[in-house]
Amino acid sequence: MDKDELTCLIIKALVGIGKYSPNAVNLILGTIAQESAFGKYRRQLGCGIALGICQIETATFNDIVDNYLFYKKELKEKILKTCGVSEFNAEDLVENDMLAISMCRVHYLRFREPLPHENDIVGMAKLWKLRYNTPLGAGTEEEFVKNYNKYVV
Repeated sequence: MDKDELTCLIIKALVGIGKYSPNAVNLILGTIAQESAFGKYRRQLGCGIALGICQIETATFNDIVDNYLFYKKELKEKILKTCGVSEFNAEDLVENDMLAISMCRVHYLRFREPLPHENDIVGMAKLWKLRYNTPLGAGTEEEFVKNYNKYVV
């Protein structure tokens, strides 16, 4: 995926849902670089269950919808409108990059940590590992930094 096109798509999604910031754009670029080799994989390799360019698992997607967006009606409506969908379906993550990006941003919104500065790659890697991949996940902060430098820088 072309970096400039993807950056524009991320900005469009984040502006559409009212959650734009330069640091959010770079964190999502890094997340996509790490999770899907910058959009190369739309379904998790092997027998995995993660979907889309942000590799969100169905259970995580449904948890965001049921336990976060349920209480954030305005944000929920903005996401539906921005992503061109009438209801939430995790399978749509595979082809709807706006939805994948929006749900990735909302995933990070659920936690209290402030986003790292837009140029703090190590800080983004730490936040990704803690809140997106989780301490039990197979990914590492070092991989995140390597993939960020490979695809984003």
